[in-house]
Formats: sequence, structure tokens, C-alpha cells
Amino acid sequence: MPDGRLETEGLRKDYPGTVALDGVSVAFEAGKVSALIGKNGAGKSTLVKILAGAVRPTSGSVRLNGRTLQLRSPREALAQGIAAVHQELSLIPDLTVGENILLGRLPKRGHLNLFVAPASRRWVHGRDARATTNDTDGHRRDARATGLIIDWKGAFDRAAAILSELGLSLDVRAKVSRLSIAQQQIVEIAKAMSYAPRVLMLDEPTSALAANEVDRLFELIRSLARRGVILVYISHRLHELSRIADSVTALRDGRVSGTMPIGEATPKAIVQLMFGDDVAAGRPGAAPSGRATVLEVRGLSYRDILKDISLALMEGEILGIAGMLGSGRTELLMSIFGAMRASGGEILVDGRVVRRPTPGRMKRLGLGLAPESRKTQGIVPLMSIRDNGCLAGLAKIAKHGVIWKARQRRVVEGNVRELQIRTPGIERAITSLSGGNQQKVVIGNWLNTRPRVMMFDEPTRGIDVQAKGQIFDIIRGLSRQGIACLFVSSELEELLEVCHRVIILRDGRIAETHSTEGLSLQRLFEGCMGA
Repeated sequence: MPDGRLETEGLRKDYPGTVALDGVSVAFEAGKVSALIGKNGAGKSTLVKILAGAVRPTSGSVRLNGRTLQLRSPREALAQGIAAVHQELSLIPDLTVGENILLGRLPKRGHLNLFVAPASRRWVHGRDARATTNDTDGHRRDARATGLIIDWKGAFDRAAAILSELGLSLDVRAKVSRLSIAQQQIVEIAKAMSYAPRVLMLDEPTSALAANEVDRLFELIRSLARRGVILVYISHRLHELSRIADSVTALRDGRVSGTMPIGEATPKAIVQLMFGDDVAAGRPGAAPSGRATVLEVRGLSYRDILKDISLALMEGEILGIAGMLGSGRTELLMSIFGAMRASGGEILVDGRVVRRPTPGRMKRLGLGLAPESRKTQGIVPLMSIRDNGCLAGLAKIAKHGVIWKARQRRVVEGNVRELQIRTPGIERAITSLSGGNQQKVVIGNWLNTRPRVMMFDEPTRGIDVQAKGQIFDIIRGLSRQGIACLFVSSELEELLEVCHRVIILRDGRIAETHSTEGLSLQRLFEGCMGA
């Protein structure tokens, strides 16, 4: 067995009003794949950031092979042999594979001397090039600049050698933007391995991969383990762990709840480690009965992501959609809204089939969507709060096709009052608001269309606790008005707190449907994981 060990002892990380890690002591061994699991908020990301040098602990220590480390930055962590591949890839799409692998470390050769000719102000180059210009005091000074030339052949040869050492084959001169997600993931790992790390942490590496791509990634991970790399593997996909991990460590509420060899890690044992004896929290009560069905989906499919989805939504009902990353939650909402073209099935509004659904057509039929990516899909950052608050409902706000700012102001100021949006003024850029207030502007924007069905995709991501509570109140208020809601969240506790019913997506299919009355968090998570 390769010799090597990464350990933490008593790691604690305090943030204002919360403790992210509370005395975490854990060890990861070389030559093994150690799975790190836990529900959202358990402390996994904080632990990885500390080990990667991105966050400094309040107290506690990190040791590598018995030596205590002081990790003050990611650069220092890399220097100590610790690398991380995060769920959000850090590649630059317009650069080549080779440039991304060696980013910031491209080999150089020779020197290039440049100077600005005093009269023409043109750049001239040459090994001994020099010019002088007069500064503001009338003194003469050099205007020569010296730079290093990138050794492109050496760079691409080095990148190809790194890929070859890992048993991989990619065109190092190809732009990353032209690669599949799986290939980009491989480039990210090759980039990390170019530092010759002793520790490699992988955060949800398979969340966007197809089954055959997962197999290829697992082969690479196993080969790294055989080389003696310490591998920390973070995943919500329980069924993957038996295929790749040697042991499982679970975090719960910032503490280590247990570690077990993979042979003992049954799905129920893992869920018990993650959740303990959680009890059912407060529920919104029974779903409304005797009301009309406003939205129905029959046999909806989207490529190989969604398969034969059928559901019905009544007026005033809040229906939660649960599932792990990659289960098809976002694709379901986008397909219903017409932003993704379904490959099969039907969508019915008020009992009538919608032919060739598009966002414009679905909006006219009374559907609204607060999308998952607020920054890229929900707002226009350069526009004002007033403009952002009127985008979706502009046809209703404009009079005879003319946009009147006074009408916009009245509408958005109404949103500000009703949704409790804290703003210094609606003419300010929307980026001047906090994440929670931006999200309320997005919701208000769609409420201005007077929808009958509102779809929320991760509406509380990246906002504070107070704003979360306010958004929950908004959704409950819509339900009382008879507006039906579809609600996607990775925070399963939120679904239990807000929704009347929950459907569980697993591998693109509806696996289970539950009323939230009496449904425990543990049971819901087991359903998502297929335990």
C-alpha cells in the first residue's frame, strides 16, 4: 500500500451567526478513494476549501504525512501537493486544452525587446532595441520593454505528455469550448495533475456526465489511486460509491458522524450517518382538493434526460420536485416552459394540449418561470431595477405599444412594497441589490404577467436566511390566491416546509410521489438516492 496520509484534527470554522465546521477530525489514505458525503450545509464544501487553501480555519490543524501545514492560499496548497477539482469547472473556453492545462505556467524561451519610437509612437522590436523620450520634467528616459516569448511547441508537448501519463488522448490544440462536458472534466483533472499532487479532491465530478463518460472517469480515478494519490471523492450519488470508493465518511451539522468501509456502507447505513434521527418538521397541510387541474404533463421526454414524465397540478397546489444533481429537475421545468424542446409527450393547460410550446406561448397561457441561474437567465445586470421588474410583463404594462416609465414605476414600486424588496431606488442597477432582493425582483417580474402557474427553480440559492423565509411566504401567498406552483430545490428541508406534495425524480423518471404530511427528511433523501 502506498505510504501517505492527509489528516485533520479539530478543524473548526466560524462564520457570523453559524458554525460551518465543529471539531472535524478525519484521515484520508494514499492509494484509496475516500468518499465524503453529507446533506447540503453539512460542511463538505467548507472542509474542501480549507484543505485547498481557499479558506482558513478558525482553529484546528491539517497534516500531510505527519507534517503540519499552514495553508493560506490555493497556491500554497498546490505547493504542498494538494489540488482540487471543483464542481464548477474553472476552464477558459476560448483557450486550447494545452493552454488550460498549463495556465499561468506556459514555458518561455528567449526575450523580445520592444520600444516606442518617440515621434511615431509605433512599437519596434529587436534584441538591442532602445529609444528615449522626454518625461514631464524634460529629462530623457528609456522607453524599452522586454518580454519573454512563449514556447508554444514546448507547451503543447508538455500538455500532451501529461495527458499521455494519465492514459488519456485529447487534441491539446483544440479549444475547450468544442469539447464535451466529460472531456472538459478530464482537462480539469489533467490540469490538477500537472502539479503532480499527492492529494486530489473531486467535488461532484459526475454530476453532468452520461453513464459511459462516468465509466471513463472512474478508470482514470482508479489509475490515480494505483499511483498512490490520496483521493477525496465528494458525491450525492449514493449508487456510485460502491463502484469507486474504498471508504465513506459522512458529515452532519459540521461534525463527522462516522466513517465506514465501503463493504458496510449500505444505502440505509449511509442515510443514517447523514441524517441521524431527524424528525418530521412542520408541514403546510394537505393539498387543496376539489379544484381544477390547471397544468398537466403526459409522457414528457427530453433527449435521454427525461423519460415518460406525467404529472398534474391543481390550482393553489405547491408541488415540489426532488432529486439529485443530474436527475432532470431543471430540464423538466424548462421543457414545460418551452425553453427546451421536448422530444415526446404532451403539455396541457386547462385541459387543452399546447402545440409546439415556446416561452412566449406558455407565458400567454399563464405560466411563469423563475430560472435556476439568476445572474445569467433571470436578470439583465446592466439594466435598472425598474427595467428588470418589467421585462416579462412589458406587453401588459405598455399602453398601445408605448413604454411609459411612469407606468413601469407604479408597477415595480408595487412589487417593492408587496415583496418587501429592500432597494435604494428602482432606478439603480439591479446589481446594487443583495442576492435575495435580486431574486424577489425576478419573482415580481413574473408576477407582473399575472400567472396562473409559477415555476421556481432553486429560488433560495445564494440568499440569506431572512430572504429565504420571505420567498417561502411569497410562494405560500400565491397558493392562497389559487396560483399553482412547481418548486425545485436541492435543499430537501425546503420542500417539506413549503410543498403540499413532492415527486422524486431519479434517472430522469418519476420514482416516487409523496404527500409531505408525515414525510420525514430521511425518507425523502432515501427516495432521491434510491436507497
